[in-house]
Amino acid sequence: MKSFVITVFSGMFLLISGQALAGDIEAGKKKAAEVCAACHGLDGNSPNPAFPKLAGQYETYLEKTLIAYKTGERENAIMSSMAAALSKEDIENLSVYYSSQSGLATKK
Repeated sequence: MKSFVITVFSGMFLLISGQALAGDIEAGKKKAAEVCAACHGLDGNSPNPAFPKLAGQYETYLEKTLIAYKTGERENAIMSSMAAALSKEDIENLSVYYSSQSGLATKK
């Protein structure tokens, strides 16, 4: 029974970890340089307070937000037009790239 439980949890971990890395970090970095860096910074730490910092955000949050801009569920003239040109693969790659970057540090 103990080995069964270990096998089940190991399988669940592999399944979850595989989903967390669905995108290609290097492809995301390249797309970020082409599309996103002017406003959000190459690493997602925008120096301009008018643009959100993307670095360190959850991958699922970034992906859901980009899809919402693309479908019109979330409205912003600039982001909607930027997201409209992104493929599903681009969105996955950008999301995994920005989520892998160091974001804001919190004060303790």
